[in-house]
Amino acid sequence: MQLVLLARLLSVGRAVLAALRGRLGALCWSLAPLSLSLPLSLPGWRDSAPRPQREQERDDAPLTPTSVNYHFTRQCNYKCGFCFHTAKTSFVLPLEEAKRGLAMLKEGGMEKINFSGGEPFLQDRGEFVGKLVQFCKQELELPSVSIVSNGSLIRKQWFEKYGEYLDILAISCDSFDEDVNILIGRRQGKKNHVENLHKLRQWCREYAVAFKINSVINRFNVEEDMNEQIKALNPVRWKVFQCLLIEGENSGEDALREAEKFVISDEDFDRFLDRHKDISCLVPESNQKMRDSYLILDEYMRFLNCRNGRKEPSKSILDVGVEAAIKFSGFDEKMFLKRGGKYVWSKADMKLDW
Repeated sequence: MQLVLLARLLSVGRAVLAALRGRLGALCWSLAPLSLSLPLSLPGWRDSAPRPQREQERDDAPLTPTSVNYHFTRQCNYKCGFCFHTAKTSFVLPLEEAKRGLAMLKEGGMEKINFSGGEPFLQDRGEFVGKLVQFCKQELELPSVSIVSNGSLIRKQWFEKYGEYLDILAISCDSFDEDVNILIGRRQGKKNHVENLHKLRQWCREYAVAFKINSVINRFNVEEDMNEQIKALNPVRWKVFQCLLIEGENSGEDALREAEKFVISDEDFDRFLDRHKDISCLVPESNQKMRDSYLILDEYMRFLNCRNGRKEPSKSILDVGVEAAIKFSGFDEKMFLKRGGKYVWSKADMKLDW
């Protein structure tokens, strides 16, 4: 009799345990969508997804266009021999279409926009880029709006009209020797590039725009000592790029430039950096960092993938949306952060001596 009773108790116990297991399993399945946000796992349970699969899921996560470089024109009034975004087309989007694309980028997570070219002040005598700058700061309320220019076409009246909407103006200056600038092609007519640089620096002070300098280090300026001049100009950042070859742009049969004669070795670039290591605003950009860590948008609002040494375009964000287009950008978000791509880029947050 006791054995029969014990057998029945064991049977009931097994049934209860089976029911509990079933309920617990159902509960775990119901929580599956939240599994990525749970900090702890249940004791005795193993993750059913293999680790490589979970890592792949993280790799496939949508990219955020935090900082975008919009080259809305390829036309330029200078002929820099190493230029890697050449005048292969004369196309410029209509203003309202450009604004629509910028609004899409803001919706996708953009915090900083940089307008470049070509020469951005060539279009409508600077009115086109001025209107875009005002739109991005006033209507989209972006934390940072910047421009890269050779500076030759900027007038004081532009600062009076649009300066309040611009956070950073970056002026390209590869040498403080005018003879070297002429060799490079960074000159138009008789205008002195270095003298104009100092004039623009003063206007940036007057109109509260952060001043930045971009320099491409190449065979003609690699031995130059720029310490004194850079310290006198006191930019918030001095971006120093290594001369880069891009097939179809400044290298190869279908290129508009032949930049091979400008190329320097990694060792030459490192020596230049070491010579200027005491300049606190120096931001070095080697070729490897440049290829993968920039989101470049061309005149059709296509992301350009430079990983294979060419500029391979995605479809336009205006046609397929930001999320679909950015997948083909080749953008390395980790490298972007590693090279210091995200910094204090709003002039409202900078402690500047205007």
